[in-house]
Amino acid sequence: MYATYFGLAERPFSLAPDPRYFYLGDAHREALAHLLYGIGEGGSFVVLTGEVGTGKTTVCRALLEQLPPDVDIAMIFNPRLTSVELLATVCDELGVTYPRGTGSLKVLVDALSHALLDAHGRGRRTVLIIDEAQNLAPEVLEEIRLLTNLETTREKLLQVMLIGQPELARLLARQELRQLAQRVTARYHLRSFTEGETRAYVQHRMEVAGQRQTIFMTPAVRLAHRFSRGVPRLLNIICDRALLGAYATGQVRVTAAIVRRAAREVLGRSFGRHRWIAGTALGILLAAGGGTLALLGPTGILRLPALAPGKGAAHSMPAPATTPVVAATAAEPPRRESTLVDILKDPALTIDRASAFVKLYALWDLDVPASASDLDCEYGREAGLRCLLRTGTWSVLRRLDVPAILPLVTPEGERRYVVLISLDGERATLELGERRIVVPTSEIERFWDGPFVALWKPPVVGPLPLRPGMSGKDVGWLRQRLAQIEGQPAPASPGQVYDEELRRRVAAFQQARSLMPDGIAGEETLVRLAGAAPGSNGPSLSRARP
Repeated sequence: MYATYFGLAERPFSLAPDPRYFYLGDAHREALAHLLYGIGEGGSFVVLTGEVGTGKTTVCRALLEQLPPDVDIAMIFNPRLTSVELLATVCDELGVTYPRGTGSLKVLVDALSHALLDAHGRGRRTVLIIDEAQNLAPEVLEEIRLLTNLETTREKLLQVMLIGQPELARLLARQELRQLAQRVTARYHLRSFTEGETRAYVQHRMEVAGQRQTIFMTPAVRLAHRFSRGVPRLLNIICDRALLGAYATGQVRVTAAIVRRAAREVLGRSFGRHRWIAGTALGILLAAGGGTLALLGPTGILRLPALAPGKGAAHSMPAPATTPVVAATAAEPPRRESTLVDILKDPALTIDRASAFVKLYALWDLDVPASASDLDCEYGREAGLRCLLRTGTWSVLRRLDVPAILPLVTPEGERRYVVLISLDGERATLELGERRIVVPTSEIERFWDGPFVALWKPPVVGPLPLRPGMSGKDVGWLRQRLAQIEGQPAPASPGQVYDEELRRRVAAFQQARSLMPDGIAGEETLVRLAGAAPGSNGPSLSRARP
């Protein structure tokens, strides 16, 4: 009912899982990166935990959108099942045929095994995702573990992702489930929003709903963050009620006082005379003779009859006797600077994937013919350049420290490709077509959910990754580069065997740079090694080129 009053196309804080409103904070991006890493490594189990309302389902949806097309997904949303029921549900999800009504675990396991082997033979992978996994019985979890024993000589035929509340971590820590816990290759506990993420989240949802002007004052957002503890679901409920409260009292901005009273209502605290929002809105409705009234859902949010198109509530309904009304003005809004979303919509700019690759290659001093229209990662191979395709956060990009292409999605769902050429604190420099702009990273996050493509020049010529037990010139280079970074004299004849001493040095380098300290020199470790030594002159996000 307040949408027209605030210039909104719809309620921005609805609890419905509308993909247009998806917002991934840093914790969500880190969680997504962990899950993608776990699945990419081919391990048995990946675990995501988080408090109620922190956005686990949002991360899961983002993951499903980024999985490659050769992955088959089986989703289970209600895990309160017996072992037989769970296996039957997995078979149903994957389209596996089995004798209907069977109560035999062996029959179901055999049918699933044949289907997984067939999928593997066709070059496909299978992932089972179980939501609310804290509700799984221990004996059912054990049956799931046994399913992951289905494997070829090289890889698992089934990977399992468990998503649940913190109780899931305690369940997996039980003695009888220690074999399953040891098979978890990636786990992440999703935290709530920080205050900065809350601010960006509120603004993001308001903009998607059609209002770019600031409606929530800074103290109001700060208080909403405190009352919600950064939990997105609670934040939605509080902000929705606060907008209703501002509308009911004729205010055009949401203040801290409105948020405080809204939070008291929806969180069930300090009722009595503070239950003013719903009461005031009801008074407005009755004074206007506005028809019927309905209470929606557990929050008791009021839905009043829609206003006539183009009319604000402050004009169409009388104010309560005790509350002054601040009428919205019909004057033209003041001119404003172009925002990132305006630039992304500019038809005069070429912001497609090919043009982004042209700019990225140029940063590596590789000229691209003007006629090239279908550029991708293959173009730079002859020059020794390789692509690094990842999903991550600003922290990941800072660690890699190389320019990258970021695919951004506009509110209309159109994809634009920009080149990140510099990161300075919380500000990023982007190249978009013919323009170069500096914007806060929080503004970019409204359109970017983590994927990026970076270029790098491998300093080695053999197969990757370099790991213990390997030998050759590439291992000798690794030993020399570490000595250079450590400030040690380069060995006259570097050992060419990847021994335990070298593994420890690689792990120490990784630990110091927030990489996974596994002692294996993979792509991300080699990117950092190539750029960390004195005299490195490749393009960098953190320093100007010499």
